[in-house]
Amino acid sequence: MFGPSLSIVFILLLMLFGSAVRVLREYERGVVFRLGRLVGSKGPGLVLLVPIIDRMVKVSLRVIAMDVPPQDVITRDNVSVKVNAVLYFQVMDAQKAIVAVEKFLYATSQMAQTTLRSVLGEHELDDLLANREKINRQLQQILDERTDPWGIKVVAVEVKDVDLPQEMQRAIARQAEAERERRAKVIHAEGEFQAAGKLTEAAKTIAMEPVAIQLRYLQTLTEISAEKNSTILFPIPIELLRGMIDSMDRSGRAPKG
Repeated sequence: MFGPSLSIVFILLLMLFGSAVRVLREYERGVVFRLGRLVGSKGPGLVLLVPIIDRMVKVSLRVIAMDVPPQDVITRDNVSVKVNAVLYFQVMDAQKAIVAVEKFLYATSQMAQTTLRSVLGEHELDDLLANREKINRQLQQILDERTDPWGIKVVAVEVKDVDLPQEMQRAIARQAEAERERRAKVIHAEGEFQAAGKLTEAAKTIAMEPVAIQLRYLQTLTEISAEKNSTILFPIPIELLRGMIDSMDRSGRAPKG
């Protein structure tokens, strides 16, 4: 006669017991409210609640990686770019994350987007491309200060991609090409200057030692002779012909007897 009633009571007791007992992992905390009033933070491990009266909100204390959607940013030098980033943050105080702000994940995301636009708008394009680490630290510091009242610690902010307009990409490519040409010309000029200095030193050495020019002359002939199918015009030094010319002059002036 009392069988079905006892079964219903037993099931209700199991349901009440199940709602009163919670198990939280090591990285979880439970913010408990009793009749709407904050009781405190519980966990990890076994947590006992008063059925119907207590309500618990679980919060993860692990580091959360959140993508910041691409934002339209106008830099300080009036260049329109699209920039996205990734945000790493962690809940340090579970009570503040639940009580101080509604939906702390959404609030942190919106704060990251507005801060990204405002901070990058203070920098020029070259600074944005070259000093990304400095900008990342600035973003992390500002966001950490603004989310601290919510019990959230911003670990890092990383700017991922900077999308430039097509005309700006072409302008940067032309600038880079001009810079490479300038460096090539400077290197070539420095090489010519050094070569001229070495030639000047060689000329001074040859002037001090006349025989050096003869040795260089013979070395050049050796290098030319190594080439095949080459015709070599071998000039005779004037010193070799001077004796013959003097002898012919003397014979031409001798009296006929």
